[in-house]
Amino acid sequence: MSYKIFADLTTADPAALSQFYEAMKQPFAVKGAVMPDVHKGYSLPIGSVVATRGVIVPSWVGYDIGCGVGAMKLGIDSRAIVDLSEEIYKRIKQRVPMGTASHSTPVRELSKLPEPPTALSKAQYSKRGGANQLGTLGGGNHFIEIGEDHKHSVWVIIHSGSRGTGHGIAGEYMKLASGSDKAKEGHYPLFVDCDEGADYIADLNWALNYALRNREAMLRIVHQILEELVGKWAPRSRSINRNHNHAELKDGLWIHRKGAIHADAGMYGVIPGNMRDGSFIVIGKGNEEALCSSSHGAGRELGRDQASKTLSLEEFQYEMQGVRANVSQGTLDESPMAYKNIFEVMEMQKDLVDVVAHIKPIVNLKG
Repeated sequence: MSYKIFADLTTADPAALSQFYEAMKQPFAVKGAVMPDVHKGYSLPIGSVVATRGVIVPSWVGYDIGCGVGAMKLGIDSRAIVDLSEEIYKRIKQRVPMGTASHSTPVRELSKLPEPPTALSKAQYSKRGGANQLGTLGGGNHFIEIGEDHKHSVWVIIHSGSRGTGHGIAGEYMKLASGSDKAKEGHYPLFVDCDEGADYIADLNWALNYALRNREAMLRIVHQILEELVGKWAPRSRSINRNHNHAELKDGLWIHRKGAIHADAGMYGVIPGNMRDGSFIVIGKGNEEALCSSSHGAGRELGRDQASKTLSLEEFQYEMQGVRANVSQGTLDESPMAYKNIFEVMEMQKDLVDVVAHIKPIVNLKG
């Protein structure tokens, strides 16, 4: 068993590191890595990667299976949309359901989604209204952002996951793994050569696909809104879509990434920072010590309750000048001050990824 810490040990949350060390003591843990954005999570810290042999651990993937970030570069100059930021914000708000809201009818991306593969996932899909949740943002730290790179190219960046269906699937398998009628925090595995493990893998892969289609649907909607406002332009670029809650089989090992993105050599990814500082488009370096991974974002500095109680709305408003966003008491827990310094995080992972572009926000919507 070996592991590598890419975080700053002098500032990293001791509780998060304790979670990681406990995970690495499990007999099925083979190799691990801690990303620079590490912070305490459920069972396994957010910003960690662990490889196992013969088992898969639902709680190490987490509740929001397939949560990730999609990005698409558009053939339009950002100076054409700056004065339209209010209208862009309003139209996205009208056409992309956020929080617990859903579409009234399914979006077209549903046709690309196969049926859930097991009785468990079928039940959760039906119970949670999965058909109408496809193409919806959700809440918390999920966001839709319109930004610009250093060449004034417009980018659409979306952070969302598998919504209620993925959460339900995750919770049910955590119960099965722990042998309890309630999901229990801990390191409870499923053997991959048993029925329950095989079913989880099938449902995991389906939920990863659901999350991908979810982001694609929202990218399409936002793309349409921008075309309506500024007219047609050159064909959009192929989107980048990289999730940060998954497990994959590689060389006989199950690589669990929880709040970490896949960063094979030459692989494009997206690393968001915060509402003020935007996001980074990156290319992976395939660092084996990091299990070919990188951070999934800046990582929280303050918990949600702590941020809401201690941060200043006035400072939040000051920091967000120039960005059309929901800057209010209700989003104070998502303010830039609640997160680690993204520029320091990117500096700590120079051996994991190269930066292609820094996307600065013009419009930001939080669920």
